[in-house]
Amino acid sequence: MFMTSAPRDFRDEELLADIIAGLIGDSRHVAVGNASPIPATAALLARERNGGARPYVSLLQSRKHNFFTDGARELFDCAGQGRIDVFFLSGGQIDGQGNINLVSIGDYEHPRVRFPGSFGSAYLYYVVPKVILFRTEHSKRTLVPKVDFVSAPGGNEPNVFREGGPIALVTNRCVFSFDRRKKRFTLQSIHPGHTLDEVNDNTGFDFDRPAQVVETPAPSRETLALLRGPVAQQLVEVYPQFAAQVFGVGARVSA
Repeated sequence: MFMTSAPRDFRDEELLADIIAGLIGDSRHVAVGNASPIPATAALLARERNGGARPYVSLLQSRKHNFFTDGARELFDCAGQGRIDVFFLSGGQIDGQGNINLVSIGDYEHPRVRFPGSFGSAYLYYVVPKVILFRTEHSKRTLVPKVDFVSAPGGNEPNVFREGGPIALVTNRCVFSFDRRKKRFTLQSIHPGHTLDEVNDNTGFDFDRPAQVVETPAPSRETLALLRGPVAQQLVEVYPQFAAQVFGVGARVSA
């Protein structure tokens, strides 16, 4: 399988933000939870591509890019009313059916690992039309055959009404799309510098794949200009360390 040898003029964070911005598309309203700098970058990039018109971007940790005045409770109300089109979820574990685990690994009463908790993930997974799963550690530890605890199910029985759910899983190695009917992932592209063998060796669940797997396109010059210009400047407010480390703007962070 291919591995690009061409010199790279972009960082991994820029590639992932470009991918996610493409998945956001022309959505009306994108909400981004806490501690999510790359999804936040992608949401702001999607807006900049449209001249700042849309999508409306709500960064929960921001004062400038957040119209909520009642925190997460208002986020849930807004999602339930159908006023959020895109949200992002991750997990300590993600399995091949799109289930995520934000609670624990091992026996529930005596876990080996305890995660922060599900919060509103199960609710948002059901009501937000486009949920993009995102994990920067693509390994068999994180992408597992079956999660130890289902914080939020990727699928449901046919008699359960559900407007929302996963559309894709973006990792540091590749992009998967998700078929809600099959409850199964399909490999869409592999990032520059990575291979199909590498994806196979580091994925704990089975997935579908096309006969010819393509390479994830690199960000264009126009995209990089937006990321390193107006997007980076907007990120400084919420993610100053990330903006400094990735884009070199704002307060410098010592190594």
